Order: sequence, then C-alpha cells, then structure tokens
Amino acid sequence: MPAFAGMTRVGNSMLQRPFGTTNLKVSAVGLGCNNFGVRLDKAAAQKVVHAALDAGVTLFDTADIYGNRGDSERMLGEALGSRRKDIVLVTKFGLPMDGSGRRQGASRRYVPRALDASLKRLNTDWIDVYYVHRPDPKTPIEETLGALDALVRQGKVRHIGCSNFSAAEIRDAQAAACAKDLTPFAATEDQYNLLSREIEHELLPAIVAEKLALLPYFPLASGMLTGKYRLGRPMPEGTRLAHARYSDRFLNDENFRAVERLQQFCTARGRSLLQLAFAWLLAKPCVAGVIAGASTPEQLRQNADAVGWDLGPEEIAEVDRLTVHGSENQPE
Repeated sequence: MPAFAGMTRVGNSMLQRPFGTTNLKVSAVGLGCNNFGVRLDKAAAQKVVHAALDAGVTLFDTADIYGNRGDSERMLGEALGSRRKDIVLVTKFGLPMDGSGRRQGASRRYVPRALDASLKRLNTDWIDVYYVHRPDPKTPIEETLGALDALVRQGKVRHIGCSNFSAAEIRDAQAAACAKDLTPFAATEDQYNLLSREIEHELLPAIVAEKLALLPYFPLASGMLTGKYRLGRPMPEGTRLAHARYSDRFLNDENFRAVERLQQFCTARGRSLLQLAFAWLLAKPCVAGVIAGASTPEQLRQNADAVGWDLGPEEIAEVDRLTVHGSENQPE
C-alpha cells in the first residue's frame, strides 16, 4: 500500500509526494543543505544544487544557523537563482545566531527579525515551510504561534512547522493554535532512521494523530546506512563519521551488527542498503520526503536514484526484526 495517495511523477523527474495536509508536493528525496558553508564552498554547493534540480529534487532544507550562521542560506539562494519558484524551500530559526545569545529564540520580537534575515540571505520573498528549530522554554508557545501566524497572513510564510519538539509539546502547540484561531503546525522534522527509532515510542504517534508531515533528518545515520562503513574495516577518509560529533552518535558495535544484518537482507533481494534506508522511511504514511545531504553531484544522483523500492508488509516486518533499537536520539 503506498504511503500517500496522490503521489505523482512529472515527466522523468523524481516521485512527488503530498506534504501532509497542505497543498504542497515535494520530491521523495530532498536535499539537506547543512554542509553548505562548512564542508562545501560556494562552487561545490552550486554544483550539488544544480545536480539536485536536474534530478527532479524539489525539496530543499536549510536553517539560518547552518554554514557558520547564514552561509548555507546565502549559498542556496544564489545557487537556486530563478529556479527558486520551482522548489519547496524549508528553513528554520531559533538557535543562536551570535555569540551574545541575543539573536535566538521564538519570541514575538525575534521571529519576524529572523525571518527577514533569512529571506534576504535566500534572496526570496517567501518561505514555503518555516520551522521552529527547537523549543524555546522562555517563550509561551501561544506567543510563538501568534508571531508565525502574522507572517503567514502577510504572505511571507506559507506553512509552519517544528523540529525536535516532544510529543507533549506538539500536542500543546496544536491545541493552542486551535484555541486561539492561529495557524497550526503542518510539519515536523526529527531524527529518524533504521538505527534511530526512539521517536516511535511517543513522538511518532503524536505526529500521526495531529496529521503532521514528517521530514526525517539523518535518514542514512550519517552514512552508516550507505554500506561504506563495515566492522573491522578502516574508516573512509573525509566522511561525516570521521567527525566526533557524528561518530559518537552512530559508531558502535550494536549498529555495526545491525548494518551487517540489513546488508544481508538487501543482498538477498538484489538491492542496496541505501535503497532500503530510503524505502523503509518512505513506507511510513506520515513521511512526506526524506532529507539527505550530499557533498558531490555524484552522491546527489546516487541518493535520487535509490528511490523506487516499495517494501511489502512482510519485508517491513523482517526489517523491523533485524533492526537494533539502540542509539540515543539527539537533536540536529
């Protein structure tokens, strides 16, 4: 059974899926742009963006803090150019944008300032989906929603979402929006992959109950689910898991053993581990698209080409049996 009714293809482009209950459609695989301005310079980022557009990718995900506080948005805006109108643009706000700690949060004063700064960097007049990057404990959710509702009414933002919220925080936000007649969250963005399944306990049921679109980040567990990392083999140079921030999160014996089991499952079916990682997420009814980073056009095309395996119920059950639920979920 398909994850969403209404999935379409435009010409030879990638499968387009409904974005929750909104009128948006997004490509099954989106481009995560958190590498822009850090691992990728302007020229390299432009090549990846153009490869994504050529591959039919229509979902581009960034944040104001990515790329040393602003460079990711700037590079993405320049690379998109006139193609901005052809894509669904997602960005986020709320994390510290300076050393003083003043440029952060989700207050009614800060939200419009953060948006205007993002619009300028992205060289656009509107954001398709604007996320609160993390909950702001200092600001009542009603205040945040009021500020975001004003931006929607002004036409600067089409839809709003949250990232790294708990199940209770999502329920409280949606209830507040309903009570105050404010724009509710339409989407959420959270860590979810075959090796990180903690959201299934409480968060995922809340996402489904509130009819939110889910964009999973770290869908490939920072590369663990690409097949390039194997137990007992040298670590590939220049990869994301060479950095302690990511290796501490995913590199452990339990995950290596799970990857070995999943690799055997894929080999028996003539498929790749990369295909399985995407197929498993896209089989979830609430998942609108999967955000995957890419450092080269070749990697982007590899991600785009991996879409298309429709897992059956028995295959999903087997994958679930083979998967270790172990890694601690940590926010992006």
